[in-house]
Amino acid sequence: MEELNCKYCEGKFGTQEGLSQHMSAKHPDSYKEPKKASGSKTPLMIGAAIVLLLIGGYLVMSAPSAPGKYDDFAKCLAEKGAKFYGAFWCPHCKTQKELFGSSIKYVDYVECSTPDGNGQLSVCRLAGISTYPTWVYADGTKETGTVPLEQLSAKTGCSLTSQAA
Repeated sequence: MEELNCKYCEGKFGTQEGLSQHMSAKHPDSYKEPKKASGSKTPLMIGAAIVLLLIGGYLVMSAPSAPGKYDDFAKCLAEKGAKFYGAFWCPHCKTQKELFGSSIKYVDYVECSTPDGNGQLSVCRLAGISTYPTWVYADGTKETGTVPLEQLSAKTGCSLTSQAA
């Protein structure tokens, strides 16, 4: 067993409690009760990590990004009234979004699924959407499934020329 020494009078003690009692009785002006260990530093470390992640995420999200490859094309689709109806859980919708890359943010996308993935939102029911993905054009025509960008270009007249990413 390790002995604990008083740094003021060289007294020796077998326990931390004994040293604490000695310090508070014999050296009260220079002694402050040590804080009891709360078990682990893990909660503090987790909290610090979360704060750092939030700050890092904010910085990444607020940083200006380079233009996407199809920004102009996606903006044109929206201007021409083309709407992309989909669901977050739909693999074909994911494929459609991947065709646009970061330019998907400019597409007029309508989420049709309820947050739990078990129902359809009224905006999509009212638009007559029954399958995903569905593209609805300004003239009222619809196309379902993953639609190639070239086909979207031909239907809307939007130029598919890509920008340097």
